[in-house]
Amino acid sequence: MIDFLAAAASAEAPPAWIQFLPLVGMGLIFWFLIIRPQMRRQKEHATKIAAIKRGDQVITAGGLLGKVVKVDDAYAEIELAQGVRVKAVKSTIGDIVPPAGAAAND
Repeated sequence: MIDFLAAAASAEAPPAWIQFLPLVGMGLIFWFLIIRPQMRRQKEHATKIAAIKRGDQVITAGGLLGKVVKVDDAYAEIELAQGVRVKAVKSTIGDIVPPAGAAAND
């Protein structure tokens, strides 16, 4: 029994880089499954927001649906209802809604 314990104690530990290999692997998995796709979505959103023009229907981050009346570098003026206009920061616009025809209540 003592010989077994002495042999176990004298056994060499694996190199340090092998001990860090699982952490590096988890970092790579985290990068490819979470960070990289999120960066791609942010880039697509930025190009979509940069292409906003007058007449587009948009949804803000707060859930308001409106029509773009005026656009400048940082802001977009959105008409929510007839005569109701708000000025919104362009980065808070969530999405551009494709035209789907006239609303049922108009």
